[in-house]
Amino acid sequence: MEAKIDVAIIGECLVELSANGTLADTSTLNKFFGGDTITTAVAISRLGGSISYITKIGNDGFSEFLLSSLKKENIDTSLIKTNDEQNGMYIVSHTHNKKEVLYYKRKTAATKLSVEDLSEDIIKKLNLVYSTGVIQSLSPSSRELIRETYRIARENEVMTAYDPNYTSCFMNSTDTKECMEEIIEYTDIIFLSLKNDSVKLYEITSVDKIMQYFWDKGVKIVVIKSHVDNGYYTGYCGNISFCKFYNTQKAIDTTASGDVFNGGYIYAITHGYSPNDATKFASVVSGLQTQNYGAIQSIPYKETVMGMI
Repeated sequence: MEAKIDVAIIGECLVELSANGTLADTSTLNKFFGGDTITTAVAISRLGGSISYITKIGNDGFSEFLLSSLKKENIDTSLIKTNDEQNGMYIVSHTHNKKEVLYYKRKTAATKLSVEDLSEDIIKKLNLVYSTGVIQSLSPSSRELIRETYRIARENEVMTAYDPNYTSCFMNSTDTKECMEEIIEYTDIIFLSLKNDSVKLYEITSVDKIMQYFWDKGVKIVVIKSHVDNGYYTGYCGNISFCKFYNTQKAIDTTASGDVFNGGYIYAITHGYSPNDATKFASVVSGLQTQNYGAIQSIPYKETVMGMI
């Protein structure tokens, strides 16, 4: 990592196979790549951010494809290591009435992530570190890596951002909450879904109460996505503001829109935007992404976003 990198993301790069139609009827699967943190990384890069991705990729038939795909997105891959495990995969299909997703994530390459994969010297050079509860859930060693990375970042005044990104598909709610609690004291920015995180993990339905809970834990900025209110709440310095979702009438595919929002927010906050303005910016980024099919394919570039602000 010779060039200056503003943001590092720790995550898992998955192979995506997508179908145009139901899985039962399709005869063709299109190959792509994805994952929650990968989507965030691509969003930051397309906005012009300088970003490094940290993971382990398996030496199977997809390894060269995954690495080259990241490089094409101008994402630094110098910290990615390989091993002899398989790469994770998911299969997704879309129809007008239905979405199907199948995950294959057992004993994958990224489960071998450990504290040996990121040095203190590298962390010190960053402006921000980001990861999610999905990555913590991969294995005890990946969980330890996230905890130690955030601790070192806090000790060296490097900003940290985090999203529990709880999904019952392959995460346990109790473990996810435990993972959050062990790094929360080292977290500067937290992204939450009111429905999936606040309610399911903490049984709190009130925006004010969940904001106060994390403020009391020392989190500086709390951003909450609320489908009930059709927008985002941003809590900072004891104040709460609200920003509506962008242009929802044109949305046709909301897959990974939350991950794209996070990327937009991280880019904005590391480029001088205030916490509230970062939410407004990220809302446009995420809203534009929902107007086409494909989680990563539809992520907008900076010139498109700036033309809408």
